[in-house]
Amino acid sequence: MSKSKWLSGPRINPEPIVKGVGAADLIDQAFLSYNAGRLQKASRLFVEKMLAEETFVGMSLTGALTPAGLGRSVIIPLIRAGFVDWIVSTGANLYHDAHFGLGLALHQGTHDVDDRILRAEGVVRIYDILFDYKVLLETDAYFRRVMDAPEFQRDMSTAELHYLLGKYLAAREDELKLKDTCVLATAFRCGVPCYTSSPGDSSIGMNIAELWLKGRGPRLDICRDVNETAAIVYEAKKSGGASGVLILGGGSPKNFILQTEPQIQEVLGLDEAGHDYFVQVTDARPDTGGLSGATPGEAVSWGKVDPEKLPGTVVVYGDTTIIAPLLTAYALTRHEPRPLRRLYDRREAMLDRLRADFAAAGGRK
Repeated sequence: MSKSKWLSGPRINPEPIVKGVGAADLIDQAFLSYNAGRLQKASRLFVEKMLAEETFVGMSLTGALTPAGLGRSVIIPLIRAGFVDWIVSTGANLYHDAHFGLGLALHQGTHDVDDRILRAEGVVRIYDILFDYKVLLETDAYFRRVMDAPEFQRDMSTAELHYLLGKYLAAREDELKLKDTCVLATAFRCGVPCYTSSPGDSSIGMNIAELWLKGRGPRLDICRDVNETAAIVYEAKKSGGASGVLILGGGSPKNFILQTEPQIQEVLGLDEAGHDYFVQVTDARPDTGGLSGATPGEAVSWGKVDPEKLPGTVVVYGDTTIIAPLLTAYALTRHEPRPLRRLYDRREAMLDRLRADFAAAGGRK
């Protein structure tokens, strides 16, 4: 009898887990079904397709990841390996990331505590992460002092803002003899542009607002952010490559990294089909809007994902603080580092190409 196509997948017959097994081998050998199976599929998609030489990889960051140490354990190694070419993050992740670059301490603690006592003792809590309230005050003061410098007194994209902040934080890392502690410092060194989709919604934005009351500080150009990110994706496609997105969480950064394609197609009227690869890690459900209105299939209907590439999409339902380290370990084990693309240095050229093609297409009269 002929075998049903539904029975053509590998047989589930894993070897017993042994002492000392590595994370990549564990994922390949034992993560076979349910969300473990989704993680295996996502890991292989990331390594075998998304990390191809011609693919531009964008990462979005949502949730309190950097306070939990994922900046240093996950994001920095991915940047260093050339596995992430550009980033869209909440401002909060970039703000709390700076604590590490300034040598300020965050501590493991417990979520089962009386927060009234913490408030009285000047201790701040992010679930089970505890730190001194002075960490916030010192970080705020640092950002205000830096952003009062002459080079910040102009209009700029959030990528420019974070690049300049990264330059100062890299210098502070050197002064403190720290190594690879700060995402913004590493992104500066590696030429990875970092955008924030809601720049007012974080302590960095709050400190910019304080400077604004004094008639000082950067003036953030959100239109430039929208067009620069679209230009990155447009460049990936028009240069003969592909675009992949690695989405940790959901929310505004997820939508911002995906809306690059509707910006190109729907708003600018340029010929494009959608992102080629889509990997998301989330603990949300689509029926409550918790996936930010875009499962991979739904994203196809918006033009966010190329309909021909829908098989190149995976959603892993799980805790990012568990999934992201495993995915990173898999990628670093299974793929050699890629050359740094240094997209920050190419922003103007990519934007010029987008602008020229928009004008040639009639500029949406």
